[in-house]
Amino acid sequence: MARAYRHFIPGYNWHITHRCHKRDFLLKFAKDRTRWMELLFEAKMKFSLSILNFIITSNHIHLILSSSENPQAIPGAMQLIAGRTAQEYNRRKKRKGAFWQDRYHATAIESGKHLWRCLVYVDLNMVRAGVVNHPSEWKWSGYHEIQHPKDRYRLIDHRALKRLLNVDSHERLATAHLDWISSQLIEKPQRQKHFVESIAVGGEPFIKKLQTALGIKSIGKKKRRLRSDEYHLRETIEKYGNEDRIPQHKDELKEPWDNTIPLVL
Repeated sequence: MARAYRHFIPGYNWHITHRCHKRDFLLKFAKDRTRWMELLFEAKMKFSLSILNFIITSNHIHLILSSSENPQAIPGAMQLIAGRTAQEYNRRKKRKGAFWQDRYHATAIESGKHLWRCLVYVDLNMVRAGVVNHPSEWKWSGYHEIQHPKDRYRLIDHRALKRLLNVDSHERLATAHLDWISSQLIEKPQRQKHFVESIAVGGEPFIKKLQTALGIKSIGKKKRRLRSDEYHLRETIEKYGNEDRIPQHKDELKEPWDNTIPLVL
């Protein structure tokens, strides 16, 4: 598989996806997903991350960030989180070898309705996999904090989220968030590969602006229309792959110390 695209340009929103090696369920235990969230908080503090949403499944993660003027903030944060996750897991399991499958993938997402769509796409990950019926049923995600901000150890940057989604209060953010989710649940959520395989997703002017910012790196990349108001800049060779693998065996749903929440993906 070709290397995943991750050329960060300051001032953009980025949807990051990272899959476990060979799609193995290396994050199937609750303590490993909780630890990933702890490392995300550590990276947030160290690199001043602006986190808009996230979800940790049993074999991959999604993370939406708003980038700062420091082009090394996101790569540095991802190196910290991915590196420490792998080191601690391998040490505990007395395991050797890769934990993550190659590099993570990053897609630039335009603010406003395009960011809304990506935000809810992340929220509905475990619904698409058939593990839960509603995002509120999956503990390891940003959904809960978007709906109910924490007083301490907060991960989600609500100020940035409201600004980028064009809402002026937390109450309106929470209500609109639920409305977007409800509308997608009615339509039965489907995988939208442009959010995990593209260089960028947004309106046509946004795509053209990003192409200009990429300069020579945009040569050969193709702009494609997704719907009347949305385009994506396509990869020409590489594909990130299908992150929504359904478990192939009932044992993949089990967790020794927690039988109340099915764990897959």
